[in-house]
Amino acid sequence: MNNMNKMKIVVLDGYTLNLAEAFQKELAVLGECTYYERTPAEKVLERLQEAEVAFTNKVVLSGEIIALLPKLKYIGVLATGYNVVDIEAAKRRGIVVTNIPAYSTESVAQTVFAHLLTISNQVAHYTEEARTGMWSKCPDFTYTNTPLLEWNGKTMGIVGLGNIGLAVARIALAFGMKVIAYTSKNKEQLPMGVMPVSKKELFQQSDVLSLHCPLTPDTKEFVCTETLSWMKPTAIIINTSRGLTVNESDLAYALNEGKIMAAGVDVLSTEPPREDNPLLSARNCYITPHIAWATLEARTRLMQIAVDNLKSYRERNVKNNVAV
Repeated sequence: MNNMNKMKIVVLDGYTLNLAEAFQKELAVLGECTYYERTPAEKVLERLQEAEVAFTNKVVLSGEIIALLPKLKYIGVLATGYNVVDIEAAKRRGIVVTNIPAYSTESVAQTVFAHLLTISNQVAHYTEEARTGMWSKCPDFTYTNTPLLEWNGKTMGIVGLGNIGLAVARIALAFGMKVIAYTSKNKEQLPMGVMPVSKKELFQQSDVLSLHCPLTPDTKEFVCTETLSWMKPTAIIINTSRGLTVNESDLAYALNEGKIMAAGVDVLSTEPPREDNPLLSARNCYITPHIAWATLEARTRLMQIAVDNLKSYRERNVKNNVAV
């Protein structure tokens, strides 16, 4: 291992972290840091030629690229998912690859309920109605022109009970909701108040269905024409997991035809989305641009864990190594 005080560190795409000054300051203590807000694919090799340490969020480090970087010893992924790195190629080279687990749990769970309350209470809509004079023109003390919903007593269905799914379950229970889950955990492993159900029961019983599963062959297009056909016409889908867990054309059709009531999504199959993505124009589809993870608190936590991971590598006691 090189003199660790002089190790060369390259951050390939620090823009989304949006804590550039603080991150560079932390990394400067550990080595010589070069920071890029973004790196196009054709610049990756050039920028990593002398690097022992590379940080990436979305920049792909393929097996071909890794093979051409003999000095590279450590890859820090600035996210929980690490599919942007060829893990097998890294293993063959003995390169450490770390990720950032569980940094955004509370922020993502909060976003689930931001979407849910947007749909049920329409605060932005009614603010605009008040500002444009609709309430002032109303003969009554109250003014409504949308359905308003209460969640107490309704059923929250959750797909996947990892850290985020469990956080969503906890909040749903605090709302007075019944919570059911489609999960690999058995009943004895679930927290009090959460009941396991089959896939079909999940779709049939849920007033709100919230996705918190990784993208696998089993979960790809988990929400599709067939599963949507099992849902109540008053049901709502929330997706803050992976865009490809939903067949977007099928969901858009279900929304436009009134087969379900609404959807709230923070992730899409392609990001940024194509302009012809059917959900962008679908009825009662509320979309946020992949921001569930991005609170200041979550980004600060991410940065601190990323730095701690690198410190643990320096001290030969590696944390969060996924290339094992």
